[in-house]
Amino acid sequence: MADVTRRLFLRHLRGAPTSWVRHHYRGRVRREGIGQSFWYRPLTAVLSEVPVDDRELPLLFHAHTADFADVTVQATVTYRVADPALASARLDFSIDPRTGRPRSRPLDQIATLLAELAQQPALDLLARVPLAEALTGIAPVREAVSAALRDEPRLADVGVAVVSARVVAIRPEPELERALQTPTREAVQVQADRATYARRAQAVEQERAIAENELQNKIELARREQQLVEQHGANSRRKAELDAAAELAAAQGKAEREKVVNAAAAERARVLASAEAEKERTLTAARAEGVREVGLAEADAEAAKLSGYAQLPAGVLQALALRELAGQLPSIGQLTVTPDVLTDLLTRLAPGGGSGTSAGGDPGP
Repeated sequence: MADVTRRLFLRHLRGAPTSWVRHHYRGRVRREGIGQSFWYRPLTAVLSEVPVDDRELPLLFHAHTADFADVTVQATVTYRVADPALASARLDFSIDPRTGRPRSRPLDQIATLLAELAQQPALDLLARVPLAEALTGIAPVREAVSAALRDEPRLADVGVAVVSARVVAIRPEPELERALQTPTREAVQVQADRATYARRAQAVEQERAIAENELQNKIELARREQQLVEQHGANSRRKAELDAAAELAAAQGKAEREKVVNAAAAERARVLASAEAEKERTLTAARAEGVREVGLAEADAEAAKLSGYAQLPAGVLQALALRELAGQLPSIGQLTVTPDVLTDLLTRLAPGGGSGTSAGGDPGP
């Protein structure tokens, strides 16, 4: 909308770069164009302002398909006033010269015309196709609307040009839409389930592969452990053999050493025994010689003793014998001497009494 300012009895209009303004004075055109700025008298001026920018017209209308289904069509039409002079001549774009406000609403008329012109081809096309084709056939509806608006002479008569026509959506009633979505939803759910099952199967396959890999690893570890045990056993057996061989060698060496030691000990014992035997023979010979000498000395002494006894009388010899006998007898605690014993003893001790007595008590010769 143009800006109108007041200066006494004059008005000043300053237009916009997207508005076309025409100034009539006394039935003649004084000024017209885009971006006008001028002074005028409100009592004698007739002003028209036509917007020439692109405008969006949203459309929302209902239609019936060939199978009597109600659908809602959502479209958008972009248009502009291509011939503002023609449009101002055919539609009321006048503004109040005192305030600059429009006297009518010509853009609503253009919007109504565009809505009717856009709906008609869409309704005709949707009435010939079933619901499924209508829901999937947005492009034919858009092309039909664009062609109808492009070739419409009434728009050219009012100086309006359609820039583009877009069909945003064609939707059925909510219940019908949910019913139509059910197969698709089920199919999607089936695909989702199939994908889930496939993922689970793949997961199971991967788990199986992992389990097989773990089993193979366990088998390999068991095989290597068996090899390790066998190698350990072989090493232990080899060590035992080496230890046995070492012990055998040590035993043989010890036996050889003991044999040498025993031989040396035997030789030493033999030498010692020989020396001991020689010593014993020497000692024995010396003892025998000593004994012989002692025996000879005793024999000589005994002979000398006997020779001395031979010179003694018989009574002395008997007295000596009694003394010797008394020395060999045990001790006598009590001795009873009877007259008979004493008489007999005295008789025997008397000189010549013992040898002259006979066995019957008679004296001998």
